[in-house]
Amino acid sequence: MTPAASHATGHSMSQIPSKREILNWIADNPSKTSKRDIAQAFGIKGAARIDLKRLLKELAEEGHLEKRRKTYRDPEKLPPVTILIIMAPDDAGDIFAKPMEWSGDGPEPRVLYEPRKTDPALGQGDRVLARMQEVKGEDYQYIARLIRRIGTNPVRILGVFRKGAEGGRIKPIDKGSDKEWSVAPDLTHGAKDGELVEAEQAGPKGRMGLPRARIVERLGDPTAPKAVSLIAIHEHGIPDQFPDGVIEEADRAKPAGLKNREDLREMPLVTIDPADARDHDDACYAHADDDPKNKGGHVIWVAIADVAHYVRPGSALDREARKRGNSTYFPDRVVPMLPDRLSGDLCSLHEGVPRACMAVRMVIDAQGKMIGHRFTRALMKSHASLNYEEVQAGIDGAPNDKVAPLMDVLQALYEAYAALKIARAERQPLELDLPERRIELSDEGKVTSVKFKDRLDAHRLIEEFMVLANVAAAEALISKRQPLLFRVHEEPKPEKLESLRETAQSAGFNLAKGQVLHTGHLNRLLDAARDGEFAELINISTLRSMTQAYYFPQNFGHFGLALKAYAHFTSPIRRYSDLIVHRALVTAYGWGDDGLTEADIEGLEGTGKLISDTERRSMMAERDTTDRYLAAYLSERVGTEFEGRISGIARFGVFVKLNETGADGLLPMRALGREYFHHDAETQTLMGADSGMVIALGQKVVVKLSEAVPVTGGLILELVEIEGKTVARPSRRKGGGAPRYAAGKSKAKTAKMKKKLKRRR
Repeated sequence: MTPAASHATGHSMSQIPSKREILNWIADNPSKTSKRDIAQAFGIKGAARIDLKRLLKELAEEGHLEKRRKTYRDPEKLPPVTILIIMAPDDAGDIFAKPMEWSGDGPEPRVLYEPRKTDPALGQGDRVLARMQEVKGEDYQYIARLIRRIGTNPVRILGVFRKGAEGGRIKPIDKGSDKEWSVAPDLTHGAKDGELVEAEQAGPKGRMGLPRARIVERLGDPTAPKAVSLIAIHEHGIPDQFPDGVIEEADRAKPAGLKNREDLREMPLVTIDPADARDHDDACYAHADDDPKNKGGHVIWVAIADVAHYVRPGSALDREARKRGNSTYFPDRVVPMLPDRLSGDLCSLHEGVPRACMAVRMVIDAQGKMIGHRFTRALMKSHASLNYEEVQAGIDGAPNDKVAPLMDVLQALYEAYAALKIARAERQPLELDLPERRIELSDEGKVTSVKFKDRLDAHRLIEEFMVLANVAAAEALISKRQPLLFRVHEEPKPEKLESLRETAQSAGFNLAKGQVLHTGHLNRLLDAARDGEFAELINISTLRSMTQAYYFPQNFGHFGLALKAYAHFTSPIRRYSDLIVHRALVTAYGWGDDGLTEADIEGLEGTGKLISDTERRSMMAERDTTDRYLAAYLSERVGTEFEGRISGIARFGVFVKLNETGADGLLPMRALGREYFHHDAETQTLMGADSGMVIALGQKVVVKLSEAVPVTGGLILELVEIEGKTVARPSRRKGGGAPRYAAGKSKAKTAKMKKKLKRRR
């Protein structure tokens, strides 16, 4: 027990603690900071609670405490990512650092810098961007871990290390790169010959005329899981190294002040994100509307990091962000659109830290329809950084210490969400049910498990708030006749729709013809298949029938969300499209000189095309990485049998989605049996020429994993059972190779297959 705690528990009921004792208690018990917790700790009951309330109020007025709803917390904390100045080592050799900015009234906190083996040597006066970890019971308050040294931006190399007599060389994996790097013996980081390594430039050219490098991370076997995302980054040409000018520009950025901004710091805005979120770019707050004309209505605030304040049109930061288009997310790393100084610090809405934002106040009626909105440029302070799981647990009756004092705030959010659900049900956006996979990695980068993420009401709440804010942005800019980039999603093409209709019919469902298609029609199909054996097939087929969304300066609506106008406003840290919309708002409302320029407006169509392409590039890299991780995970289970469903039919084989992991594998033609198979594209089936066995989408199968190739992400399967029936093993042919097959083209064969499909049902 800490001294403060023991002192507190031993206090007499009549004796009120001193201000210092209260502050010490709060410092030692940061999760128990309500007036009730403090009263209980010091044994204060009855009328003495009035004196405690007065003391807490005085501490708040003096700036020692900050009241957040019914909780008191010390506001004098460093943000999770901070710029530090390195100090000279002390007598014990420890290196301390001091924050470059400290606005608290109390003494500046002491920060111990703990370097890792691969960190570069730092000297007195060096400035670093560091991740902070608060500690207790030491003569310092934080431990700092280096993100990078400010003012330096060494070139990074990914390649295969070849050991030599003196150190070795690195052969980069970039396609077409014939330049090698030399590595001195003391800079190899223990790398072995043939290992994939990440290195950084360590100096000018050496004796052999080769540039010199320092290995900073060993990734082991180039086919190992930890190398997967790095290979995808290079393979797809995703820029992962910020130019020097971009880093320097970001490092010069200073926190925005209150000038020309609305002060929202007292509003109890909270961020709700995944537990492992690396940044926080949106916060929300809601309350019942007190306007008697809007009985049962709500007011919803959504505040978004003001990236436009820091990323000015035409700047080095702006050019790089436009080139990247978006951040790219992998299971083990993020390639951000903006440098750490912005994405992890100044533009991240950290708890308890003033941050520039753009906010929208939206009014909805009791049925969840938006009846008004107002945009503002403001300064806010997040009152809590929460994750989805703890928020949902709180609403379900099991709040933790962090959530408990905020239950009034959360209840109001959920009440507003309940109204939005009514409007959503009437609007009928497309209700696809496709579980999202979560790949969990060990510290070494090895896949430990593949799980399907839970879809909580907390997730849906944030999604609905963000959709509402995006709609408000589009409406506001249209009303101001301000050019912008819309998020466009057009309705399915007729041929794609016909393919979906045939798939639905083959599974026993109906999608009516001869009417203007609405999302409600597709939802009825999805609902009919829900919880049945064809649910996944119908969901995947519906998704495949959709056109791809894109960015465009003209508004063609958003089919999938069933919205007339939609623009991305809520994630400018990770999407350039949202930055464009923020600038459009700045121009429309005359908030400053950092709005859309004439050059921005003239280039909107080209920008939309570019960032639509970068979005697709990121999706492909993320998908390839997931496939490779899954192949690496399953490579240890070759020979194991898995249950799955047929998810695709092609001339060369059958695709199967495995139930356990969601991984897709291929049953080549040679794995299907001893006979020839006729392929029919119209019915998306294969039919055995001898047995008449029909292989169709959605069928249940048991397959054996015969090959898993981490380098390509490929899984090769053998068929064991189909619809509960054992399949004969394929015979070996002279000369080897896959069995021959024929494409079924005649009407007679098509009719025969359709009859068989009906019999199967």
